[in-house]
This record gives sequence, structure tokens and C-alpha cells, in this order.
Amino acid sequence: MAFPETRLRRLRKTGALRSLVRETSLSPADLISPMFVVAGGQGRAPIASMPGVDHLSIDAAVEEAGAAAALEVPGVMLFGLPAEKDAVGSEAWDDEGVVQLATRAIKAAHPDLLVITDLCLCEYTSHGHCGVLRADGAVDNDETLELLGRIAVSHARAGADALAPSDMMDGRVGHLRAALDEAGESDMPIIAHSAKYASAFYGPFRDAADCAPQEGDRRGYQLDPANAAEAVREAELDVDEGADVLMVKPALPYLDVIRRVKERTGLPVAAYQVSGEYAMIKAAAAAGVLDERAAVLEALTGIRRAGADVVITYYAKDVAQWLQT
Repeated sequence: MAFPETRLRRLRKTGALRSLVRETSLSPADLISPMFVVAGGQGRAPIASMPGVDHLSIDAAVEEAGAAAALEVPGVMLFGLPAEKDAVGSEAWDDEGVVQLATRAIKAAHPDLLVITDLCLCEYTSHGHCGVLRADGAVDNDETLELLGRIAVSHARAGADALAPSDMMDGRVGHLRAALDEAGESDMPIIAHSAKYASAFYGPFRDAADCAPQEGDRRGYQLDPANAAEAVREAELDVDEGADVLMVKPALPYLDVIRRVKERTGLPVAAYQVSGEYAMIKAAAAAGVLDERAAVLEALTGIRRAGADVVITYYAKDVAQWLQT
């Protein structure tokens, strides 16, 4: 019925009424907190481009993971900064590497907390690309798959609860699934970065993880920001290869992609509120032009509303605290 019989403002009149009919929920249980762990690091060191986020030693990572668990954030995602880099990123599959050691330490201290490990070579290679380079400077897809398989098995044996390959190599989910099966790790979930875009919003992360390409860029293997149908195709291929969760990255500029992937596949979908999204809100809040808490909660609710079941965000602990008050 039309106005005046229908007045949609009736259910917006009070906070209790708005809460009663709210269509999208946001809780700490929806969030994953990323962490940067440094080999041989001591304590914490602030990351200048990401206020409020630190480089962590393994001991500090255990402490940070405990703080997340205490706030009922269900898991953390680990990114490692190795002691040394080389052309093939060999420290990535070292069983005594920084992510492997951090995983063991966190699981020993907080066994119920999910530890998800990033699976990529960019933090470990001297050239900063996500795979092995050919003589012409392009990433060799199939040779990179072999190395990713080694990393997957090493992380699984270290006690990771799930693996999150972010390399965007063709066929990597199927290759990882085969490598894990052969190693007796067939129950290991794969959270595939199915739609990872060649985005301008990764800048602060590349500072934090020391993984900017030394030459060229990643547009040859990450998705073109103009394409959505291609992202759905990537997601469907990952489903066919055995992915358990699909990820869209970044989140806010790609809400339409989150929705398409969710509707087309029906699988759980994760979305990553990346470093640039985080840093923009931080900068705007520091300049006094927006309310940080309100902006963060609105952004994360929007990501959830688009269809994300899980949101990876550097604001995870803050949001968990805000939602309790």
C-alpha cells in the first residue's frame, strides 16, 4: 500500500525497533585479524603507514593472538617477514620459518584460536613477485605451483587450521589440494583468494610486508579492476579444484563481486578489508573529517550485507571492543 497507509519510518523510530528489523548482523565471530610476524624480531614495532598495526616478534604474535581470542575474534591470519630473501623465496617452505614457528607457538598457547596462514611467495622473494620469474621477467605459473605445494605442506604440518593462497596462479587450488592429499593433509581447508584484484589499495601492506615488486607490477596475474564476470569464473574454477572458502580482495571497491561470487557459488565467501581501506579511514579520522568508529562499522556492515560470511580486517580487535560497549 502507498503513503499514507505505508510509512516506513515507523520501524526507524527507536533504537530497539531498528535493531528488531535489522537485516544484516556484524559480530566479532565474523572477523579475522591479520598479523605481520618478523623473523628474529623483538617485541613490537609500529608500521608507519598503518597506524595501530605493528610488526610482531613471535612472542608478541602469541600475545596479540591471545588479545584477539579474549575479544572472541575467532582467528588470525599470519603474514611472515623472513630473515633472508632469495629469487625463489625458499624460506617460505622452511619448516623452521617465521610463519611455521609462529603457528606452532600460537596454537600451543591458544589451541582454540584459528590460525590461517597466507600462502604466497611475495614476502620471501628478493624481487617481490608472487612466484618464480622466467628470464623475460614474467612469473612462471607452473614452476611456482610446485613451490606453493611445498609451502602448503609445511604450513599444514606446523599446525595451521586453514591455508589462504593469495598468489593468483592458474590451477593452484587443485595443485595444493593434490599436494596436501599426498602428504596426508586431506582435511586442510583452503581459503582461496579467488578474486584478488591488481589494486591500488595494497600500498600500506606492501610497506608492512616488504613485498613491493622490484620491477614491473602484478597486473599479469592479478585481476583487472574492470572485470567482474572474470572474477566469478575464477571463483568457479576454484570451486571445481576443491576450494572450501572463496575470497574477494579488496572488499569495499568490489562489493558487487562479493555478491556475484556468493550468489553464483553458494560457498562461504570471505572479503579482505585491505590495508589501503584501513589507512584511508585512519587518515580521515585523524584529520577529524569522519567518526572512525561509525565509519568502520558502516563499512564492515556493508561488506557483510554484500554477502561476505567472513571479513578479514585490521580493525578486528577494535570492532570486537566497540560491539561490547
